Amino acid sequence: MVYASAGGGPPVPAALAFNLEVAEGEFVAILGVNGCGKGTLLKAVGNIIGPSRGTIRIQGRSPGEVRRLGRIGFVFQDATLLPWMTVERNVAFLGQLAGRPPAPERVRDLLGLVGLDGFQGKCPHELSGGMRQRAAIARTLVLDPYLLLMDEPFGALDEITRDRMGEELLKIWAASRVTVLFVTHSIPEAAFLSDRVVLMTPRPGTVQRVVDIALPRPRERAMKLSSAFLDHARILHAELYRSMGT
Repeated sequence: MVYASAGGGPPVPAALAFNLEVAEGEFVAILGVNGCGKGTLLKAVGNIIGPSRGTIRIQGRSPGEVRRLGRIGFVFQDATLLPWMTVERNVAFLGQLAGRPPAPERVRDLLGLVGLDGFQGKCPHELSGGMRQRAAIARTLVLDPYLLLMDEPFGALDEITRDRMGEELLKIWAASRVTVLFVTHSIPEAAFLSDRVVLMTPRPGTVQRVVDIALPRPRERAMKLSSAFLDHARILHAELYRSMGT
């Protein structure tokens, strides 16, 4: 069980205990309504908070051990780039902080991977919102994480940019094959990105159902108009509303 507190009040149960296994290299989305505990669950996996009961293991290690190794990457809704640093220095920063400064060619390779060739000397205020998120993803990949935790990373973007960023993320994931745990409240986003979708009940959240997304990869924007995609979206929609008792 994981507890959370808000506004300085007493902690309340945010997520009940449940069993979930994520395979290495898998892309798993956690889908649920606001306040169901999906973000809190992600923080527990990332060792930002600890569960009151239960065990979380990442490649046989505790989240604390993996985080100390610098092998958990975080991407949040706000890119949180350091405004006084260039894109190149922002991407290298976590490696330097961990005592493992990346080689310049490693940084250049990551910038190329996320589509930021030619922007290494720019500062964050010179980039669009989507470009800042790409830089944040490159920054998390610099230490070769075992696990990439993404908490509604495109939630602040407009719909068109959000769609494009989803496509870009799949390209980055296909190239890196990092394991991804992706929190969202968007049904189409979960269906498009994921191998599996974990549907959570309202708070205190638990797993309503895990839905396999049997759509071929690579996935392109046109797939969202296919009957197979719409069938998956309908299943997720029905299960999400069933979890709410409506």
